[in-house]
Amino acid sequence: MPPAPTTHPTALSLRRHLLVGILVPIALFVVVDTYSLYRQALQAVNVAYDRTLLASAKAIGDLLEIEDVGGQPTIRAHIPYSALEAFEADNRSRMTYRISDAKGQWIDGAKDLPQWTGTLPNQGPYAALVDFYDSSFRGDPVRVAVLLHPLASGVDHAMATVQVAETLELRRTLARQILMDTLIRQLLLITVITAVVLVVVQRVTRPVRRLSESLRLRREDDLTPLEASDIPREIQPLTDATNQVMQRLQQVLDHQKRFVRDAAHQLRTPLAVLKVQVQSALRGDAPAQEALQEMQVTVDRATVLANQMLSLAKVEQVRQLQDFATLDWAEVVRAVALDVSPLIAEKDLDFDITTLPCPVHAHDWMLRELVRNLLHNAVRHSPKGARLSVSIQPQGGQAHLLIRDAGSGISDAMRQRLFQPFATGDTKSGTGLGLTIAREIVLALHGTIQLNNRLNREHLEGLDACVWLPLNHDTP
Repeated sequence: MPPAPTTHPTALSLRRHLLVGILVPIALFVVVDTYSLYRQALQAVNVAYDRTLLASAKAIGDLLEIEDVGGQPTIRAHIPYSALEAFEADNRSRMTYRISDAKGQWIDGAKDLPQWTGTLPNQGPYAALVDFYDSSFRGDPVRVAVLLHPLASGVDHAMATVQVAETLELRRTLARQILMDTLIRQLLLITVITAVVLVVVQRVTRPVRRLSESLRLRREDDLTPLEASDIPREIQPLTDATNQVMQRLQQVLDHQKRFVRDAAHQLRTPLAVLKVQVQSALRGDAPAQEALQEMQVTVDRATVLANQMLSLAKVEQVRQLQDFATLDWAEVVRAVALDVSPLIAEKDLDFDITTLPCPVHAHDWMLRELVRNLLHNAVRHSPKGARLSVSIQPQGGQAHLLIRDAGSGISDAMRQRLFQPFATGDTKSGTGLGLTIAREIVLALHGTIQLNNRLNREHLEGLDACVWLPLNHDTP
């Protein structure tokens, strides 16, 4: 039974990210748009009702007359209430008026309607001498239109100030109705958008959920690549990276299995031999000194085998870490040659080394292990007093390492399994892992390795070990 998926309460799912990322900006836009529409509609309502007030003021102004009273022009008003009924929309609003002369003296209408004390604004769409303002009348807020109406007769002229006030019940009712209609339409729009986004997000994320479910139901050791042909293009890099990780994990797992298998198989033999030698020594089948020497040889061989198997495992570890830097391979070759010099002196070899700077992108341990294994093989297979040469130099954009010994070369049978683990022609002195380690290191560094018999007129002179690694001209 697969383990239950781990949940993260604070983490938003992909669907929630999409929904929040899409719906929140839309909702904010709708709120701003609703407010803007409401303001525009309210302004349009005020303009329309202000025109009604202006029409009322003009109708009242048309009913005014100018008379000569005692040699003074006097404004007379004969305004029936029915003059305003035509301009009242319904019984939810009330209209009243006040007429005064140019000096502010009351002539007709409501005396308690506050007198206009303002100045005429820029007329805008109105050609008349008119002003609009908000005030209060008998405790109710009102909208007032002021019209400066000129009067003239055959003997004189005057200016009348006509104020028409209207309560705001109808305007407010209409404004609320406009707001509600706007909100209903916007809420309907948000609902439609939300439904569409939910359907689209659900459909788009379906392959991702299916992929997640298939991963959850997998066996613990199943590292096969993900089948993601229907995954959206934006998610494809994630699945590709996941497949690459699985491939690397599979390589590591295969390497570990192979290492455990080889270790169990290869270490079993020297341990069995050591056990037999100990039992033989306890029985007294051989002198103690001879038995101890045989056990020392067995322990030494087992130690070399264990060290080389650990080195082979470390190659894979370093390959996975990719902790590489630009190094001068020539310096590494000289350092390893100095370490191996006691073995070279022990066999009295005619040793020659030639190096030129060869910067490569690699790991220091890898380069040392590569050169050490190849040089150890060359020393071991070289006859006493023979010639052994090492050279490293740039060649055609690559660093070329050449180790030439005077040994017995490679047989045709050995060439078929040259780099296979534990393949050796000398079971007494070798473990068969040195060339395998060298090959794995070269492959990890994107290079090539070859072992070729050196012939002179079909006469075998020795073996050439050739390694090529890409040059890297970055400053070490």
